[in-house]
Amino acid sequence: MERLSGLDASFLYLETPEQLMHVCAVMVLDPTTMPGGYSFATLRATLESRVSKVPQFTRKVRRVPLDLGHPIWVKDDHFSVDHHLHRMALPAPAGHAELMEMCGHLAGLPMDRGRPLWEMNVIEGYHGADGSEKLVIFTKMHHATVDGASGANLISYLCSLEPDAPPLATDELTMDEDSPGPIELLGRGVLSTLSRPLAIPKLLSPSLSLITDTIGRARHGTAMAPPFTAPRTSFNGTISGDRTIAVADMKLDDIKAVRAATGATVNDIVLSIAGGALRAYLDERGELPETPLLASVPVSVRSESQRDGGSNKVSALFARLGTDIDDPLERLRQMTDANRQAKEHHKAVPADTLQDWAEFAAPRTFGLAVRAYAGLRLAERHPVVHNLVISNVPGPPIPLYFMGARIDGMYPLGPVFHGAGLNITVLSNNGVVHVGIIASEESVRQPEKMVAHFPRELTRLTAEVGGAAAAQD
Repeated sequence: MERLSGLDASFLYLETPEQLMHVCAVMVLDPTTMPGGYSFATLRATLESRVSKVPQFTRKVRRVPLDLGHPIWVKDDHFSVDHHLHRMALPAPAGHAELMEMCGHLAGLPMDRGRPLWEMNVIEGYHGADGSEKLVIFTKMHHATVDGASGANLISYLCSLEPDAPPLATDELTMDEDSPGPIELLGRGVLSTLSRPLAIPKLLSPSLSLITDTIGRARHGTAMAPPFTAPRTSFNGTISGDRTIAVADMKLDDIKAVRAATGATVNDIVLSIAGGALRAYLDERGELPETPLLASVPVSVRSESQRDGGSNKVSALFARLGTDIDDPLERLRQMTDANRQAKEHHKAVPADTLQDWAEFAAPRTFGLAVRAYAGLRLAERHPVVHNLVISNVPGPPIPLYFMGARIDGMYPLGPVFHGAGLNITVLSNNGVVHVGIIASEESVRQPEKMVAHFPRELTRLTAEVGGAAAAQD
């Protein structure tokens, strides 16, 4: 038995039929590298042998009576891989558009909370741009179970460095199989509720210091961009449960060349490219606002956290994307300066602040508030908090093999929210930068038009960098 942290539990409380709190990934695999060739039966057997050793794949959520405390993880005594692994095929002839349509449909389906919170869909019948047959795995895991870092750790139990090699992680984990009874759970919930106010004084001091620091930085113009200052766009409203998905690739070497020439970080470059892509997309639709878009950027605090438990150890900073600047090099320069200040400001925030305050999230109150917020369409009435979420996840610089199949593409997809119906996640893998876009269908009906601008913006940026270098010579 393990209690969910307040932050982990918050992702359960935030979930509604429209605001789904799972994270997804589209993995495009080359099945020709699989020893003995691909067969669903072999893949199923191998997956079963690996996930059965990892508690995150075999535990489920159990509520505390009367919701007096955050839920707990307990072992699923009826676990079966067949409840989580599904086989399907695209209708022939099937191409990229059909694959994205199917993935969007799967992303919009909620998961069964009575079972471990993950799913894996094996999609057959897809052919890549070169006509070769590919195997696609569409995965879903609830955010209560993983963040970016813990998700990468789970992938290590399923992937290897060679087709016939053992997985990267081979240690067999164990989980306490004793499940407390209702009376014990109720007692623990009462104690947790009564002791919770005692933690407030410890949180007030660092929180007040942070407010004072923020005010000082704002006066000197060195604070990160504040929330509630974003312009309204077509993807900033109340969302539905339907999802659209699009993916694209960029060359990591091109991004490294820009980094070497400008001194910008990879994250600066990714955010600048995203700003240019969003600018072009909104301009095509006649919706480009005069003020720059504001993105929420998740930041891992795992290395600084003092907490032992919990799957999610994240914070966030806000970044203006320079969508009001057409010149890609000038946008990158401004992004680099702004991000440097935002990072310095973010360092003033204690690593566990979000996790500490999340402990006060009340299940019933949270759930009712989210439903009322959606039902009254409040996201369309108050100032926009932020326009979208953008994540940049560093991945392996070498090839990885999923059950023996080489991973040709790995496109992560995060959740979308009422008021911010667009999520962009970028992940590097074996010399390629994979871009994944997921949105509420009402927010972005044709995400392929948006994602197509990412490689174009990188091309524009490399050309400007090359021109600036030539001019200096």
